[in-house]
Amino acid sequence: MAEQAKKGLEGIVVADSVTSLVNGAEGKLIYEGYKIEDLAANALFEEVVYLLWNGRLPKAAELETLRKAIAEGAVLPDGVIQFLKSIPKDADPMFVTEAAVATLAFYDPDSAETTIEAAQRKAIRLTGQITTICAAWDRIRKGKEAIAPRADLTLAQNFVYMLSGTDPDKTTSDAINVYLVLLAEHGMNASTFTSRVITATGSDIHSAIVGAIGALKGPSHGGANAEAMNMFLEIGEPENVAPWFEKHIKSGERRIMGIGHRIYKALDPRAAILREHAERLAQSSGNMKWFLIADNLANAALADEYFISRRLYPNVDYFSAILLYTIDLDIDMFPPLFAMSRIAGWSAHVIEQMKNNRLIRPDVNYVGPMDLEWTPLSER
Repeated sequence: MAEQAKKGLEGIVVADSVTSLVNGAEGKLIYEGYKIEDLAANALFEEVVYLLWNGRLPKAAELETLRKAIAEGAVLPDGVIQFLKSIPKDADPMFVTEAAVATLAFYDPDSAETTIEAAQRKAIRLTGQITTICAAWDRIRKGKEAIAPRADLTLAQNFVYMLSGTDPDKTTSDAINVYLVLLAEHGMNASTFTSRVITATGSDIHSAIVGAIGALKGPSHGGANAEAMNMFLEIGEPENVAPWFEKHIKSGERRIMGIGHRIYKALDPRAAILREHAERLAQSSGNMKWFLIADNLANAALADEYFISRRLYPNVDYFSAILLYTIDLDIDMFPPLFAMSRIAGWSAHVIEQMKNNRLIRPDVNYVGPMDLEWTPLSER
């Protein structure tokens, strides 16, 4: 008798990895041995990138070398800028990001190389280039010229600079940096698994990252924070939370986007950190409305027996929506920013897969009919 299939591969271990530990039962997340709380409080995104790629934190000179390499490698080839200008201005930013990353392969000096060393060089460039793509597309679709990255800025600062054209505000760039740190890596999620499957065939890192972006594009993965923000906009005002909850959630008609997680059965530690930064950013902006709506709705859920009994808590998407919206980022740009962060983890997994590679080829149970009799076309 064939072994029963595990729907969604739940409970199936597909690899050994040192990149991160996701402990859903206890609400813990660790990158290469370091608690996410410590990294969020102290690390530049580039430090986390170095950690994920090298298994240790960088020394000052190593950090500066990587920061500068990412910033200098973030410049997009003219052909990619022209490609972005040719895209319909109403195109979904995730389709744009996907297509632009694929286009980058045409111009990459290591595009034909599939060695680990070449993948490491390409990972540095891709980490900066995806950031530039996100900022450039947001400007181009609004009729503005793309702004090239500056070699003296961190990745978070460069994103704010390329988006606005002005020197990056510390509060905003710090919030973006924390967001990037928190979403950089998260175990064998759907997009990461996709990147490893593609890498396992011997394909190149650009293809692996394009595939990962395609997986991230789904609303059950990277699109959840956009759906959460649309939900907050629907509620509209803090005083509307209670009647909205009663009408839509207590009745079972809908679910709260951003609450509940496939892995976490305790509070997602990233959500707690993002809540603090979302509140701080809201206070500095002078607009507390969206934070209050989200916070009030989360409190209503956490006090409700349905959510308590099922151990449903806010996840990383919930408060990240408020943080990104408060910096005036369009909602459809939320998923590309997820890719902007997760490129660090994807690249780490691609290189990890390359170091101990084997084609990923799971089995499948055939449950269809057998021995059907052929019927000529004239008799069907």
